[in-house]
Amino acid sequence: MLSNFLANETIEIKMTPRERLNAALNHQPTDCLCVDFGAGGQTGIGVCAVHRLRQALTSDKTWRVKVSEPYQMLGEIDDTMRRILGLDVVGVHPYKNMFGFSNEGWKSFVMPVDGTEVLVPEQFNYTASDNGDILMYPEGDTSADPCAKMPKSGYFFDSIRRQESIIEEQLEPLDNCEEFGILSDADISHFTRMVDDYYYNTNYGIYLTIPGVAFGDIALVPAPWMKNPKGIRDVEEWYVSTAVRRDYVYKVFEKQCETGLKNIEKLAKALGDKVQVVFVSGTDFGTQRGPFISPQAYRDLYKPFQKAINDKIHELTNWKIFIHSCGSIYQLIPDFIEAGFDVLNPVQCSAAQMEPQRLKDEFGKQLVFWGGGVDTQKTLPFGTPEEVYDEVRRRIDIFGENSGFVFNSIHNIQSNVPTENIVAMFDAINDFR
Repeated sequence: MLSNFLANETIEIKMTPRERLNAALNHQPTDCLCVDFGAGGQTGIGVCAVHRLRQALTSDKTWRVKVSEPYQMLGEIDDTMRRILGLDVVGVHPYKNMFGFSNEGWKSFVMPVDGTEVLVPEQFNYTASDNGDILMYPEGDTSADPCAKMPKSGYFFDSIRRQESIIEEQLEPLDNCEEFGILSDADISHFTRMVDDYYYNTNYGIYLTIPGVAFGDIALVPAPWMKNPKGIRDVEEWYVSTAVRRDYVYKVFEKQCETGLKNIEKLAKALGDKVQVVFVSGTDFGTQRGPFISPQAYRDLYKPFQKAINDKIHELTNWKIFIHSCGSIYQLIPDFIEAGFDVLNPVQCSAAQMEPQRLKDEFGKQLVFWGGGVDTQKTLPFGTPEEVYDEVRRRIDIFGENSGFVFNSIHNIQSNVPTENIVAMFDAINDFR
């Protein structure tokens, strides 16, 4: 079974990965299926699953996987894994991660849930509570209040509520804008160095995360990288505020958009067309059964700002624009298209009205589907390898028709997914190729 991973030895390669991604993004024919795992914070694999997969696929049993995104505890997909798995895309992200420190100076960390030894950044400083939960701190500063918790039986962190008491007459929208600043010369240098390295020294497609332009992304609202976040930072309170404090949220978005437009100009000037696709929005608009915001509310509060950002990107670059939204968002997709989004992720086919063939038939000429390749709620974690294989082949047949598809699972593959099911997924990909 594992020999099927040697994709480049069993198919005729006519395109480079970068050419393949460009073709998929432009709805043009590709020599074989374009595949991404690990380029984005929504297209990755949990660190324990990466560890087991690497152990199964190579003879190097001393290797330890780096945690590339510590909030979700995603494992780095290094060049060795990219080659083995036949992947086409690499990711460029801001210098600091969700906890406010950089991914450098690696040290050992043992996952409490299963004993997997991994590597974490030097400033990954934590404490353990009395019951064994792992507490994380902003900027790795253990003298600050903890900002996130990973249960001893869990595989990733959740933000800790740090909401100050709200006094309505003292609410100041600028408090929710503290993290939206103009990119520094050091920030631009980081992005330029990373993009240039991938562009000139590899032939992978390049996926860039643009900071500070995801309006109302609920993972970012609690600001786990900040020691003393002010404003409205509680998840429930924020959602309530989009309805009862609409003017406040609108002002936050206005300031965020103003800053974002300036940063896009700086990034476009520095990076040119070396980048193929940019992650702009990770705001979730759907539940399992339907959108949790009406189309009109989306048009009033979110769409004007997303369109302004997307219009600026399209004006200055050839970058394709990537939106991530979980759940049943069928009713909102026409508005996403009007707002200027080119790529939809994670394509949650298990949610209401999100049937694969329906999505492809109605929106396949306007959107690239980046995801949807296998159900990560049921089939991948709980199905048999045969069930995984069959579902992957069906999804490729649907979404891959006439291009406009980058294979990925529906959101990140979790750390406790059986290795044999991940292998079955890649077997299906490579048999199709």
